[in-house]
Amino acid sequence: MTQPVTLPLWAFILILLFAVVTFASNFLFPSVRWFFRKRAERLVAQLNTRLQRPIEPFKLAHRYDMIQRLLYDPAITKAIVDHAREHDVPENVAFEKAKNYAREIVPSFSATAYFTFGMRFARWLSRMLYRVRLGSFDREALESLDKDATVIFVMNHRSNMDYVLVTHLVSRASALSYAVGEWARVWPLSAVIRALGAYFIRRRSRTALYRSVLARYVQLATEGGVTQAIFPEGGLSLNGQVGSPKLGLLNYIVSNFEGGGRDVIFVPVALNYDQVIEDRFLIKAGKGGNRRFRPPVWTVISSVSSYFWRRLTGQFRGFGTASVAFGTPLTLSSFGQNEDLTSVVAQELMQRIRTVVPVLAAPMVARAISHNGARTRDEISDAVGAMINDLQPMRMPLPKRDVPAIVSETLNRFSQRHLVAEENGHVQVIRDGGDVLSYYANTIAHHFADAAQTQSDGEAGPVDVAT
Repeated sequence: MTQPVTLPLWAFILILLFAVVTFASNFLFPSVRWFFRKRAERLVAQLNTRLQRPIEPFKLAHRYDMIQRLLYDPAITKAIVDHAREHDVPENVAFEKAKNYAREIVPSFSATAYFTFGMRFARWLSRMLYRVRLGSFDREALESLDKDATVIFVMNHRSNMDYVLVTHLVSRASALSYAVGEWARVWPLSAVIRALGAYFIRRRSRTALYRSVLARYVQLATEGGVTQAIFPEGGLSLNGQVGSPKLGLLNYIVSNFEGGGRDVIFVPVALNYDQVIEDRFLIKAGKGGNRRFRPPVWTVISSVSSYFWRRLTGQFRGFGTASVAFGTPLTLSSFGQNEDLTSVVAQELMQRIRTVVPVLAAPMVARAISHNGARTRDEISDAVGAMINDLQPMRMPLPKRDVPAIVSETLNRFSQRHLVAEENGHVQVIRDGGDVLSYYANTIAHHFADAAQTQSDGEAGPVDVAT
């Protein structure tokens, strides 16, 4: 028993590694996890004293526990049995498929990642690229929302910057849980997005089992009071307009609401930009009739390199203004019984979003050129001034600076992007400028139909001015 044993060096190293791993997994790792868990709990407790809507326990649950709870939910158990029967496979095979779906959907929220890295990155990137402005915002109405209700921000989808902007503006109120498309399921981006509380969805899944797993997760999160943000259009706008709603996620929420329990409050959110970074790709996808678009890698590298070079040399002046507006909240319990309740709620939400879409300089100048046919700076200024006058009865925030300055800055940006060219005081649309200008003009076109209706009704009121 006490005699020495000779071992090859590789065998000794292997035994030593096993010993280290065993010690770490049984003694070190639990202590480290306990240490970080305690720090996270203290952070959440501090945050909850400052947030208007504290982080709910559901959002803080371990991802493994959430997956298990989802898989053994009676609705999912039934869906697994139905899937096995329909596809003539063993139930354990159907169960594994449901488990894969659950792992794909369920996030792994980290309050530390969200409120340190995520929030600060969102603020830095938003201010780096845009002048961020708050549009319509009824602070009193939003602050008076039922604290026990689940709040869901319902937004139009203009750019992938939407996630960043809204996270930046809402970070003092609560932690948002986004429904994110398949574009983000790329490592390591997917791990970061999960840590920020987002959950992945497949836009084109036809599997009943997948839809059951997704629906039940959304319903559990809503019942748990998780503040969420969804894009009912189902994808980025390809023509600038606020599109028709897809009823998937909304239907999961509305159909599960029975009244008497936790209420659901939808907050309409409208976004608009002087320049959408992806605008040309979106327009091309719209003309091609294919929503699946992916910019070439070289184009992305070239654009990013150009951006940093212009930033370093002081030539970059930003992409103009990005504005976020909040509409009148809609309480689900205020609706009575209706066979088509989801459709009614969706249409009302989209109308409230359209009502508060911010009016910015670039869309007005684009409309003056593409719709009004203005071709000189004076004509464009006159057309923009007339638009502002037309919109005054709508009681919405409007650009504050003098019109000639707005037109000059916007035309300079359009010229740098090779959308227009000026010759002898005459503005000419060049290259693909017509398509791009129409895209931006579309973002505010509905306001003028509303303004015409308001004027015909003889209504008028004071004007709110954007800062």
